[in-house]
Amino acid sequence: MKTIAELEDFMTTPSQELVQDIHQVDGDIMILGVSGKMGPTLAKMTKRAVDQAGLPKRVIGVARFTDSSLREELEQFGIETIQANLLNEEELQDLPNVKNIIYMAGNKFGTVGNEHYTWAMNAYLPGRLAEKFKDSRIVAFSTGNVYPFSTVLSNSCTEDVPANPVGEYAQSCLGRERVLTYFSHKNQTPMVMFRLNYAIDLRYGVLLEIAKNVIQEKPIDLAMGNVNVIWQGDANEYAIRSLLHTNHPPKIINVTGPETLSVRWLATEFGKRMEKKPLFVNTESPTALLNNASHAHKLFGYPKVTVQQMIDLIADWVISDGQTINKPTHFQEREGAF
Repeated sequence: MKTIAELEDFMTTPSQELVQDIHQVDGDIMILGVSGKMGPTLAKMTKRAVDQAGLPKRVIGVARFTDSSLREELEQFGIETIQANLLNEEELQDLPNVKNIIYMAGNKFGTVGNEHYTWAMNAYLPGRLAEKFKDSRIVAFSTGNVYPFSTVLSNSCTEDVPANPVGEYAQSCLGRERVLTYFSHKNQTPMVMFRLNYAIDLRYGVLLEIAKNVIQEKPIDLAMGNVNVIWQGDANEYAIRSLLHTNHPPKIINVTGPETLSVRWLATEFGKRMEKKPLFVNTESPTALLNNASHAHKLFGYPKVTVQQMIDLIADWVISDGQTINKPTHFQEREGAF
């Protein structure tokens, strides 16, 4: 895999399970915050599934579209687009009332020093959206950051573990969930809280950051010594298929891969492929931010792209100097300061 076109074709190919499920999703699908890291490929996968199913269903992407080329790209793919600032009440109310909402809009990076905007996006806006789309079903992207750290030797945090977020970003994400849950109770709006960590693309993500440090012979911080990851294509498929699992009060679904991965082991695997010896600083903590997604695997099956496949693909991409997105995950952060 050498080009963005090859990557996106691979990442947006719908499975037969998704095509079958899309038949059962009545109504059009609108993706709010489609211009983020995952949104464009999620929209394209949705459109391809709809087309393969032979359905007249509309797929609509909403964002500010500060990059006009992305809007053109999505429209050429057959995805309708609407340019809107969701914090603008008039523009929000002008959006069409669509049966199915995948809600991806939010703010993470730059929270420190701009906390008010993060809270507006992550905790105020959800209430406005929930009122606007009270008659829809909503899959709302959330994060495993709402959980406390768990011991590496445990089975991590299942959906039954009480939320206990570290830092303002994670607190604001729990705020999003609490506000949406209030309106789900009030209006009987069916929802899913989609608690994800960490989605992997060749252009960004935890594995790319580790791989780049290995090839550049930069030290890798082991303080957050273990992580969960999932291929972005698999996470996108889970999100679309989650439309069939919305409920009121909202259903919580943890989303990640089945393994608890050692950062040291990941770096060593990249080192083998790159003929480099990884450099490490600090030592592994007995706790980490970990997410048990066994319920999602029961609902949707195990991810189709394995960890070894991801390591192979990313190693080749980095060695070939493939295009990347300069948006670090800050997965090493233990104080919640993003």
